[in-house]
Amino acid sequence: MTGDGRLVLAGAPIGQAGDVSPRLREVLESADVVAAEDTRRLRRLATELGVEIEGRVVSYYDQNEAARAKELLETLKEGRTVVVITDAGMPGVSDPGYRLTRLAIDEGITVTALPGPSAVTTALAVSGLASDRFCFEGFPPRKPGERARRLAALAAEERTMVFFESPRRLASSLEAMAEAFGPDRQAAVCRELTKTYEEIRRGGLGELAEWAAKDVKGEITLVVAGYAPGEGEPDLDELVAEVDRRVAEGVQRRLAVAEVAKQAGIPKRELYDLVHRRSPTP
Repeated sequence: MTGDGRLVLAGAPIGQAGDVSPRLREVLESADVVAAEDTRRLRRLATELGVEIEGRVVSYYDQNEAARAKELLETLKEGRTVVVITDAGMPGVSDPGYRLTRLAIDEGITVTALPGPSAVTTALAVSGLASDRFCFEGFPPRKPGERARRLAALAAEERTMVFFESPRRLASSLEAMAEAFGPDRQAAVCRELTKTYEEIRRGGLGELAEWAAKDVKGEITLVVAGYAPGEGEPDLDELVAEVDRRVAEGVQRRLAVAEVAKQAGIPKRELYDLVHRRSPTP
């Protein structure tokens, strides 16, 4: 066991500085070290809050996280208090923080959190979609092939899904989701949550993909309804028959499956397996 070192994971406001808690003000003023994803943004936040940071401020971001975490662990072992704060939301949730948290726990150091605003739960609350059960999927893979495979694996997920996405990739991700989940699957694009230009756009994935093609900007959180068994399910026998018809016309089976699955809004793998079981090999 170690001394009285303490790691504090501090939730930062996702848009409005006034959303911070009194405890965050206190810990920023009293911490020995504040590790910030963006030190300039931290300074601006401190100025807005009227907080004087007396401790040492160090950078702690994706590119230096592995090395910096080891340095901060030594500081914790000396019995000091280290606060980790990211640009917005909770450290470790698609942001730096996990590595240091794991190292501190393994060393028996106290790890605690100052809860704060979260884009995940905020978007979920305003989406209008079911919130009793949900899962957070972070950022979809950037590469189209990897993204398609990840989404195909989620096609039968019954919980509401929450994603983060870059505005540059939003349109392509929505198109990929419309193909994997069906264009009518309900979703909500939450842009610039709690900020001046906050916008919540709700609708089917296909409709939202068309809207997103118009150069959407800002921080994006995407909420997608889960799969509802038996709700609007296509007639699988008819889909298999349509694949067989296209194959008879000379279309390659895999291509026929892909085309029919896309039109029906079901995963290609699901239809291919069904066709393989029910149809003779061409």
